[in-house]
Amino acid sequence: MRTILLLGAGKSSSALINYFLEHAVSENLRLVVADYSEEEAIKKINGHPSAQARKFNIQNENELSSLVSESNIVVSLLPANMHLPVALECLKQKKNLVTASYVSPGMQELDKQVAAEGLIFLNECGLDPGIDHMSAMKIIDDIKMKGGSMLAFRSYTGGLVAPESNDNPWGYKFSWNPKNVILAGQGTARYIENGKYKYIPYNRLFTEIEKVSIDGFDDFDGYANRDSLSYRKIYQLDSIPTMIRGTLRQADFCKAWNVFVKLGLTDDSYEIEDSEHLTYRQLIEAFLPATEASTDIIKRLSDFSGLNTESKEMRMIEWTGILSDKVIGLTRATPANILQNLLEEKWKLRDSDKDMIVMQHRFEYLLGGKKYSLTSSLLVKGENSILTAMSKTVGLPAAIAALQILNNKIKLKGVQIPVHASIYDPVLEALKNFRINFKENLTEIV
Repeated sequence: MRTILLLGAGKSSSALINYFLEHAVSENLRLVVADYSEEEAIKKINGHPSAQARKFNIQNENELSSLVSESNIVVSLLPANMHLPVALECLKQKKNLVTASYVSPGMQELDKQVAAEGLIFLNECGLDPGIDHMSAMKIIDDIKMKGGSMLAFRSYTGGLVAPESNDNPWGYKFSWNPKNVILAGQGTARYIENGKYKYIPYNRLFTEIEKVSIDGFDDFDGYANRDSLSYRKIYQLDSIPTMIRGTLRQADFCKAWNVFVKLGLTDDSYEIEDSEHLTYRQLIEAFLPATEASTDIIKRLSDFSGLNTESKEMRMIEWTGILSDKVIGLTRATPANILQNLLEEKWKLRDSDKDMIVMQHRFEYLLGGKKYSLTSSLLVKGENSILTAMSKTVGLPAAIAALQILNNKIKLKGVQIPVHASIYDPVLEALKNFRINFKENLTEIV
């Protein structure tokens, strides 16, 4: 029997666990699900005879070593900053590894050693990054094979709430790690537009948006991801004049979220004094400039943000409760901790709620003397708060690829991401069985 070790039983793990267990008999698999919360791991495997739940602390080197030694392949859905010690242990014990996270500098440094041991550490094999890479590269490779020349590539992805479950003014609920949502976009976004490099610092990121329409939905807000430039080389588009990768949110989300950014509430670098005794209103007052002109918190926030007191964005901010007299109750909390704690209450998926994944690639290219525009769009809805679209689109690519590696069907070695046909072809084909497929629209640009 072959053992798959899954590290992390969080929000994105359900579909991945189900996939392995559905293939347990036919593929002779045993699944070990290890998580800091053994209770959560037990809940996820739901008594399946081919699965075992284990308590796991990444800080315990002996636990990690023991778990890896029992496995034939390791899949890590841990937070991104926890992958490196897992990778080092896998290298030491000569075990293949799959993650859904971006390749860190530390992970990339292992490339030659991993390849020398005949191993593959496949990263960025989730949704974004993951399905975005695979679906884009399939089209880019096809255009190149036909003799086409790429002019522009724009790609946007969003994890949102489905319209039928959208009952709050933000049009958003948490379907993945809330902390990552709070900290999203920090740094400086870099991309290229019409041959000119563009840079958007974090303090302007949510004010410079593009409207994106997908499958008849109203325009989404699209904002740039941190680094689009590095993917020119990865996608073999070194000379492309326009390339941008971004994130989607519902209309008006970005304008309202920018108020939190401008206030400093997404900062995770320091702790608020006496945070457990402060009210949310007192916190906001502490961040607003001192003034004697008005004591009305809404008016002061309106003046600070440049928003009308009756604007939709101000109503969105009030709705969160951030201006209320409720006590924060968190000890030694950073501003980001406080905002996350508040929004986890307000943006929680109810049991019957459905989330929604939207992704769109837009390609412009020359072929046979003509200019074309190709739009490739994906829309996936979840089933409930457990079997979410996010869980499917993050977990299934990792699970499918892990089984391909285990069966020696993916032969690449070293630290890899899924931009090669030997990876993206079988994974994308298998995803169609779960109604995860793209709709394409090709038009000639006159």
